[in-house]
Amino acid sequence: MAGVEGRVALVTGASQGIGRACALVLAAAGAKVALCARNQEKLDQLASEISASGGEAAAFKMDVASEDEIKAGVKAVIARFGKIDILVNNAGVMTPRRWQGTRDGFELQFGTNHLGHFALTGLLLSALQVAASPRVVTVSSLAHHSGGADVLDGNPPQRYRRQRAYGSSKLANVLFGAELQRRATAHGSALTSTMAHPGISATGLAVDPEGMGANPVVRLLAPWVMRVVFQSAASGARPVLYAATEAAPGSYTGPRWLRESRGPVGPARLSALAQDSGLSSRLWQVSQDLSGVEYRW
Repeated sequence: MAGVEGRVALVTGASQGIGRACALVLAAAGAKVALCARNQEKLDQLASEISASGGEAAAFKMDVASEDEIKAGVKAVIARFGKIDILVNNAGVMTPRRWQGTRDGFELQFGTNHLGHFALTGLLLSALQVAASPRVVTVSSLAHHSGGADVLDGNPPQRYRRQRAYGSSKLANVLFGAELQRRATAHGSALTSTMAHPGISATGLAVDPEGMGANPVVRLLAPWVMRVVFQSAASGARPVLYAATEAAPGSYTGPRWLRESRGPVGPARLSALAQDSGLSSRLWQVSQDLSGVEYRW
């Protein structure tokens, strides 16, 4: 991968799956990688693995479902690196069986997949803007097609349906990424915002105890089934890495084969709602109000 040597890349959800695969490729290409996730032990192991291979990485415990951990993590990352050239908003939770709240009281998928990354990006904006050509890639999903205009409601408990709630959180990802590009352009910023999805990949989402892995049968069988049926996390990382380094501003990237489940990288299909600039603008205001984070261009 060309063009990343010496640049600083921050990856959320870096301890496993797509995030781990992205971190390894970026580090191998010469980037300095800030590894962020909930599991400190796994982060430390990955940082050691990268260092042993001649790369540079630092581990920062950060749960993007927690406002306090995001703020502490941002402070630590900036103190270590000073700037961020590439931000990969990747961490996620998928389909808990019952409504669950974050520490700050938001529905877990909305709070983790979207709102936490909205806050993280805003708090890192000054560190991104001191970079020569900063890029932000927000990882969405094929599931964004099942999201609804009620994404603005943040998945309230009285209407909770896990698949619909997950889809809405991933719809929020693409709405955020597109709106971020529009606002960067309007403010004359050099920042590039892109979106991507990994297709259907074998990652830790299916066994996460806060998501599908809450079901012990799923937690037991999923790793074996995924290895046989789905593409690897490394393959799923390819669209994300392309979006983080080469894709056009405001673009959405994914696999091209088998209904975008796998295959070579290219333009991905967006739902009609994902292209609704009015909805994305309203979501931005809601997200700003809920997170208390204002983007200071």
